[in-house]
Order: sequence, then structure tokens, then C-alpha cells
Amino acid sequence: MKNPVMTASGTSGYGPEHAEHMDLSKLGAFVTKAISPEPRKGNPPERIYETRSGMLNAIGLANMGLEKFITDRVPFIEKMGTPVIVNVVGHSADDYLTVCRRLDEIESIAGLELNVSCPNVSDGLEFGTDPKRLAKLVKTIRKEVKRARLIVKLSPNVTDISETARAAIESGADALSIINTLKGMAINTNTWKPMLANRSGGLSGPAIRPVAIYMVNAVYNAVARDAKVPIIGMGGIENARDAVEFFLAGATAIAVGTALFVDPKTPIYITEGLESYLIEKNLTSITDLIGKVK
Repeated sequence: MKNPVMTASGTSGYGPEHAEHMDLSKLGAFVTKAISPEPRKGNPPERIYETRSGMLNAIGLANMGLEKFITDRVPFIEKMGTPVIVNVVGHSADDYLTVCRRLDEIESIAGLELNVSCPNVSDGLEFGTDPKRLAKLVKTIRKEVKRARLIVKLSPNVTDISETARAAIESGADALSIINTLKGMAINTNTWKPMLANRSGGLSGPAIRPVAIYMVNAVYNAVARDAKVPIIGMGGIENARDAVEFFLAGATAIAVGTALFVDPKTPIYITEGLESYLIEKNLTSITDLIGKVK
């Protein structure tokens, strides 16, 4: 990666959708929307609701499916000029295995991010909240994925995120994404009905940043630092100062999600801001910040 700034899955499509707004080659890495073996329609509308300092979404992992992704999007990915990580979802371990085995054969895909923590589908948290089931899943996929980096995206909707982090690392994860959205709900006070057709959804944006920073730091101290496993920190990052907080907490890279809906060029501004911050602090690299909270 040429810099530590990435997009977060689900916020930029598969590449072409975001390319008209910014030069994707300037990213440290691009993370695609989720891919499952078969196409998924997702949840019915309404699927997005803006909250104070955040956003609720219940898209439901809608996607074009594995084969259409390979046919229609991989040619673009091959020319993107930056590492591409594909977010992977499934109803079962076999679903994850089908997608990962197939994509591991494609040289232009640098990494596979296992989405075991989506809170807005009925089966989205089954693996991510159970350390034993998560360990079994990661071990199964690790045996098959020989080339691509294997990343596990952890759920914040657990009692102790360090337990699921340890399960993922001990089972072969190359990196961790921390955190996915928090489960939330909003109600229309005129109709008395939920704002989302799915009733609940995933809360993202600045409102969850302190939670994300805490969880990144907890996992870094408990397991990732000693295991030398990098953390991709995410959750409400809007600017370079937000990113620095994540690095100080223990993240090696950061991903921008909800802020892209405000300004698609946010990753560029963050990268420029980080360069200025390093100069201001007389530091030579982002690595000088990782885990250095006092």
C-alpha cells in the first residue's frame, strides 16, 4: 500500500461507481462492496436513514453475485492501480468458501475481507459473535486461500471483542478490520413506525468513533500487538485528526466509509492531512504513531 488510507466496504460500489469522483489509484487500497455466491436483492426500502452524527443502513448486503462480479468488474479492477480487497459474505461456511476459493485465483485481487459481522441481515452475526464458530470458519478458509491476504471484519456487538479477535488471529487471519456498524434503530414519531423497513440497521459515522477507537486499542493491547497482526481501523473517520486517533490506538491502516457520502474525495484530503501532520510533528512515517497512546 502506498499510503494507509482505504475505503470501507459497502460505501463505494465495486470501483467504477466511485472512479468518477476521485482517482482511485491514490488510495492505499480499495475495498469493494460485499460479494456472495449468488446475487442478493437486499432488504426492501427504506434502507438508509440519517441520524444525528451518523447514519443507519439496512441495505442487506445486496450484490451482483460472484460470477457477474468476475465478468463485469474484475477487468476494471485489473486497471485500478491500487490493491483491491473484496468483501465476502455468505449464509454458510460453504458460501464463504465458494467465493474465497474462486477469488484467490485472481491475481488482481490482493485481499479477501470476511464480513462476519453485518448487523442488518438475519444471519449476519452468526459467525462474528461466536469465537468458536468464527475460528472454525477462518480455519476452513485459511486452508484454501493460499495467495490473497485474509482479513476478518469484526463485530462490535459482542461483550469482549478481544475474544473474537484472538479466535480470528489464532485461526490464520492476516489482518483485522475493526469495527463494523453498531446495531441501532430509529422510529418515526408521526407514524410510530420504524424509519427502516428492516426495523433495525447498522449505525455508522462520527457517533460510533469513540467506540471504534476503544475497540481498536483493546484488541491491539490484548492480542494484535504481540501477534504482529495489523488492524484496519474504521468508524466515523472524517479527517486526518480522526485517522491519527486510530493510529495512536493501534491501527496500521484506516478505512473511510460514511464520510464518502458527504464528500467522495475525503480519502484524498485525509492522506494530505496525514502528510502535513507528520511534518508538523517531525515524524518520518505513520508507523511512528501506531499504538503510541500514552
